[in-house]
Amino acid sequence: MKAFRFAVIWLTLFGFVMTAPFCVDTALAAKKITITVATDATWPPMEMVNESKDIVGYDIDFFRAVAEEGGFSVVFKNVAWDGIFAGIAAGKYDAIISSVTITDERKKTMDFSDPYINAGQILVVPKGVQVSTLAELKGQKVGAQIGTTGAFEIKKVEGVELKGYDEIGLAFEDMAAGRIAGVVCDTPVAADFALQKKEYAEKFKIVGQPFTDEYYGIVVQKGNQKLLDMINKGIKSVKAKGIDKKIEAKWLR
Repeated sequence: MKAFRFAVIWLTLFGFVMTAPFCVDTALAAKKITITVATDATWPPMEMVNESKDIVGYDIDFFRAVAEEGGFSVVFKNVAWDGIFAGIAAGKYDAIISSVTITDERKKTMDFSDPYINAGQILVVPKGVQVSTLAELKGQKVGAQIGTTGAFEIKKVEGVELKGYDEIGLAFEDMAAGRIAGVVCDTPVAADFALQKKEYAEKFKIVGQPFTDEYYGIVVQKGNQKLLDMINKGIKSVKAKGIDKKIEAKWLR
């Protein structure tokens, strides 16, 4: 009887030992990978800190959607811009989403995801004005910051007069006072002034689509193809389902 009991106990323990690793592996396989994502939360409405000290913005919502579609989780870390790229190279975090323009120079030291937004120059006009292009403002003054792409684009349009400003906020002040017909600037800057600032939210609107190309991408450490593939999978799904358009409507329109 003791021998029988010993055999039963031994077989039970053996069965547990044999099945336990399988159960652990299954649990690990089902668990989402969590990656740490750096952002310089000082660039509204793309990334910023709200009154509750939470990091919010277009980029934050977009990456959360990418993670959901890609099957992983994200934790955001607020990192100063001047050290953000050194941090990814040193492995202090797994990725960066912080309105980073994709350039050939940056590609030499870091890898980029597929582009996720074109943040090029766009037109802002007073609400009630029915135009969608710069050319429709022929014979009128349009503001831009001196020396920027926006100023150069205005100069290209025959019949539209450029009014330059040392700081883009002054252009929006002039438009609010009726002294100019429109403002041209980067899409995120336009969204910040036209949508986020209380004094302008009911006065201005963004019209048309960006008419220059400045694509943003998510950064990963050079050579981290596995993570890059996960992120690109999520980006493709977010765009295919139109989730990006909903996020854009919330923050940029």
